[in-house]
Amino acid sequence: MSEADKADLQRIAHLVEANRERLNALDQQIRNLESIRLEQEQAIDALNSISREGAKGAMIPLGAGVQLIADIQPEGGAVVDIGSRIQAEKTRDEATEILRNRNLELKGILDTVRSEYEQLEEYIVTLATTFNQAVEAFQDTADSPETLEQTQTSPPKRRTRRKRGTELTLDD
Repeated sequence: MSEADKADLQRIAHLVEANRERLNALDQQIRNLESIRLEQEQAIDALNSISREGAKGAMIPLGAGVQLIADIQPEGGAVVDIGSRIQAEKTRDEATEILRNRNLELKGILDTVRSEYEQLEEYIVTLATTFNQAVEAFQDTADSPETLEQTQTSPPKRRTRRKRGTELTLDD
């Protein structure tokens, strides 16, 4: 196998590895986006579960297993992040609509990322197949009788000896 062929195999192997890392990053991104989508769905469900007449003694989760007991007024609103970490008080219906719109946008982003994931996955399979075929071709060539004869008939390379007192080389 020539040095160019070896370099091509190394290049393909490197491309496969780099693209697998990118595929893993896309997979993590999809999981994060799905988590955000589910959190927003839960918030929509929670907002919709509040009666129009309000609620007395509602338990509002704060996290870490802690809940706050509160009375929700019939016209009580919700504080919503409207972008750039700016929060505004909105009615429950407005807050629900904001979350639904965000989920629609998020669904579009998820579809795009999933499509990119699938394309990248196909590309990796193509690269891996190319790599495997090249390795098989190399092995077939290396095992052929002509190659074995050339290996057996070529004289062994002489190793040069260094003289006493000379500096060490990388071969030593």
